[in-house]
Amino acid sequence: MQIADDFDSAPVTSALGAYTAHLLHRACVRTRAVMRSAVPAGADPRDFVILGVLMSGEGMSQQEVADRLNINRTAMVKLLDRLESIGHVVRRRNVNDRRSYILTLTPAGRAAVQAWEPLVAAGEAALTAPLLPEERQRLNDLLRRLLPALDAWLPHLPSQRTGYLLIHADLRLRRHAEYELSRIGLQQRHFAALATLAQIGRPCTQQELAQRLDAHDAAMVPVLDDLEARRLCERRRDRRDRRRYALRLTEEGQAALRAAQVVMRAVNEGVVALLAADGERELRRLLTKLG
Repeated sequence: MQIADDFDSAPVTSALGAYTAHLLHRACVRTRAVMRSAVPAGADPRDFVILGVLMSGEGMSQQEVADRLNINRTAMVKLLDRLESIGHVVRRRNVNDRRSYILTLTPAGRAAVQAWEPLVAAGEAALTAPLLPEERQRLNDLLRRLLPALDAWLPHLPSQRTGYLLIHADLRLRRHAEYELSRIGLQQRHFAALATLAQIGRPCTQQELAQRLDAHDAAMVPVLDDLEARRLCERRRDRRDRRRYALRLTEEGQAALRAAQVVMRAVNEGVVALLAADGERELRRLLTKLG
């Protein structure tokens, strides 16, 4: 199975390599892409996790599963609708609360979990291919230290599932970072664009910025629209090619970046509090090596 080669990432820019939250989110994006390529066509990687939860946790409500897996209610309903339509899950009214549903795994659902296990394992192997076995173990240990309640919350999930640990660690840290950045009117995606523009240090094209951030050009449009509306960056016609725009930071953008850097350093300090300084540095090293 050729998985890893399809997801080569651009090198992490030095402007962002010092921020654990950015590196975790980058690894999470890669994880989702690799796992989507590993599961059968038309399936969602979350199917495997939902079915795995139900395999060892019969009788859980739809809301309980959603809460434990950090899947929002709307997405969970759509996922369960599909799993029920293909015969993997049965939803029944909770006799103790007619407003909720109890989920039951069907024999076909159990068979699907067993059939997907080697596919997910292949995805995990592709995801962690850049790491030595002892580095993968160390990464898992550090991620679990960022998730101290995970064993009590989801004791039935494999303890060394790197992709799952990355997704949950990213979710935990990203929520914290997004909340703190929102207090100065920014998001992580804004911070990444501002920091990269500052590092480039000259007017650049939207395509170059997207490449530096390992993002699609289309994904950059709303980010740049936001920044331009707030006068944090400017888009001007490239004098060498009038079909393209040249981007540059404004003075307001430089001030916003300095404020965001203070916030993101404080977020990093929260990681240091859990892992100690050496552990936080090692986590960043492993995440960078992971790609």
